Amino acid sequence: MCGIVGYIGKKEAFPILLKGLKRLEYRGYDSAGIAVLNGNLHVYKKAGKVSELENYTTGKDVAATIGIGHTRWATHGVPNDTNAHPHLSNSGNLALIHNGIIENYDAIKKELIKRGYVFHSDTDTEVLVNLVEEVRKQDNSSLEDAVRTALNEVVGAYAIVVIDRNDPDHLIAARKGSPLVIGVGEEEFFIASDASPIIEYTKNVVYLDDQEYACISRDGSFYIKTLGNVQKSPAIQKLEMSLEMIEKGGFEHFMLKEIYEQPKVIAEALRGRMSASQGWIKLGGLSEYSNRIENAERILITACGTSWHSALIGEYLIEDLARVPVEVEYASEFRYRNPIINEKDVVIAISQSGETADTLAAIELAKERQALIYGICNVIGSSIARMSHAGSYTHAGPEIGVASTKAFTAQITILTLIALQIAKEKGTISTSKLREILYELENMPAKIEQTLKLDSQILEIAKEYKDAANFLYLGRGYNFPVALEGALKLKEISYIHAEGYPAAEMKHGPIALIDEAMPVVFLATNASAYEKIISNIQEVKARKGKVIAVVNEGDTHIRSLADHVIEVPATEEVLSPLVTIVPLQLLSYHIAILRGCNVDQPRNLAKSVTVE
Repeated sequence: MCGIVGYIGKKEAFPILLKGLKRLEYRGYDSAGIAVLNGNLHVYKKAGKVSELENYTTGKDVAATIGIGHTRWATHGVPNDTNAHPHLSNSGNLALIHNGIIENYDAIKKELIKRGYVFHSDTDTEVLVNLVEEVRKQDNSSLEDAVRTALNEVVGAYAIVVIDRNDPDHLIAARKGSPLVIGVGEEEFFIASDASPIIEYTKNVVYLDDQEYACISRDGSFYIKTLGNVQKSPAIQKLEMSLEMIEKGGFEHFMLKEIYEQPKVIAEALRGRMSASQGWIKLGGLSEYSNRIENAERILITACGTSWHSALIGEYLIEDLARVPVEVEYASEFRYRNPIINEKDVVIAISQSGETADTLAAIELAKERQALIYGICNVIGSSIARMSHAGSYTHAGPEIGVASTKAFTAQITILTLIALQIAKEKGTISTSKLREILYELENMPAKIEQTLKLDSQILEIAKEYKDAANFLYLGRGYNFPVALEGALKLKEISYIHAEGYPAAEMKHGPIALIDEAMPVVFLATNASAYEKIISNIQEVKARKGKVIAVVNEGDTHIRSLADHVIEVPATEEVLSPLVTIVPLQLLSYHIAILRGCNVDQPRNLAKSVTVE
C-alpha cells in the first residue's frame, strides 16, 4: 500500500523522486523518505506528508543522478522518522524501499541479531535489507545474487528497489504480490508502484510479473529474471494515460474532480460495447467465454470495500436480468472459509487497482479449483488483469482520491453490460426491454450531469448536518447497496459514524437509534417498493428523526414528509444506483470539507490495499 519510486539516468534524481512521491502520496502518507547516491549514500526521512520531507531536505546535499524514494502506509511499526523508508543495512552500503509485508521477518530478525546485526526500527523492511547484506557477505556474491537468494527465503508480499553505495551505476527492483512498473526512457529508467510518476517522462513501460526482478544499468540496458534465475524477455507497453488525467484540472480536490468526471467515465465504459438503436452488447472478454458463462451453475463475485458494494449491485443485476444464481463474497474472507468452488463456476473479481491483495488471493484459490476467472479492473496491466482468464477494463482513468467514486459507477456500468449480454444470449430478456435499458444507459451521462447541478443544494444540507455524530442510510432493492456505499463514503472522509441498511431492516434494531439528532438518508426512487419506503419514512418521522430523501423528479408525496428532498432524474430501476449514488458522494464530500477533513487523503487509509 506504500508508494515507491526510483530513478537512474543523467538527470538530477531528487526533483524526479520528490515529484514522484507527490504523485504516489494517495498510496500512503504516514511518512516519506528519499535516498540519493553521489559518492556517499544520503538518506532523508520524515514522518508526515511528503511536504514535510520537502521542507526537511531544503539546503541538504541531494545532488545525484540515482536515487530511490518512498511514501509509507504503516504496517510494521508506528509512523515516525525512524520507521520511514528507505532503510539502510548495518554497514550503510545498501538502501532499500519496500511495499508489502515480510511475514517471516521475526524469525529472520532473531537469526540476524545472533549474527551481530543491530536494528534501529520496528519494520520488516530493515530486516530484509540486512538479510540481503548477510547473504552477500556469507556467499561473497553480487548484489543481484544476494537479492535473489534473500527473496527466495522470505515469505510474504513485496515490491522493492535496492541501491548499493559502492555501485552508482545499477539498481535492482523486484516484486511479488505488489505492483511495480519500470519506465524506459532515453538512457534513463524510472521505477514506481504505478505509472503516475512516470507518465511525465516516458510512455514506454515494462510491468514486472510476480517473482521477477530487474537489473537496471545507467548505460541504458536492463534485463529481467525470475527468482529461479531464468532470464525473461521484457515486453514494453505503451501507457494510455496522460499527464492531465493525474492532475486536479482546476478542482479543489481530486475527489471532487472524480465525482464530476462520472458522466465521461460512464460514456467511456460504454463506448464500442453496445448500441441501443441496433440492440447489441458486446464485451470482448465475455464473448470469448460466452458458452461457459451462459451455462455456469452459479457466478461468484468477490471484491473488497467499495468494489464489494458494486458487486452486490451486480448480484441484483445478473439474477434479475440473466436469471443466473449469484453469490457475493468479501475477498478477505473468501479463502479462509474453504468455499465450495468447481469448474462449473464463474468467479468475477472486481478491483479498481487490480492489485488488491485479498482479491488476488481469492482468484488464486478459485483458479486452483478450475473456476473461470473474469476480472473487472481499472488499471491496464495490473495483476488481476493478467491473472484472469478474461475480463473488462472500466476505462475510468486514474483515480487519485482515496475514497472511490468514479470507479464505483464504472464498475456498475460494466456489471450492467455483463448482465444484459448474458440475458440476451440466454433469452431471459425481451428485445423491447433490452432496448429500453440500453437507451437509458446511453442517456445516463446526461442524467448524471443533471444530478451534478444539485451540488449547491446538497452543500446547504451538508451545512445543517456537518456536526452530526451518526448517520443512517436506508435503501431497498437496487438501492440497498447504494445505502451501504453512501455510509462508507461518509465514514471514510468525514469520520462520522454511519451505517447502511435495507430499509425494511430498520425495524429490526436500528430504529432504536433514531431521535431528533439522527439524520436518516432514504434512497426513495424505487417504484417497486414505493409504498413501503413511504411507510419507513413515516416510522422515522414518528420518532423525530431527520429525513433526507433522494427521490425522482416531481415526487411531491415524499417532499411533504421529508425534511430535505434531493430530486434526481428518473431512470430504469435497474440503473438507479448510477444516479442515486451521486448526491451521496457530494453530501459526504461537502460534510468532510466543512469539518476540515482531508478528503483526498483520509486518515489511516490508502488507495491500493496490497497487503492482507
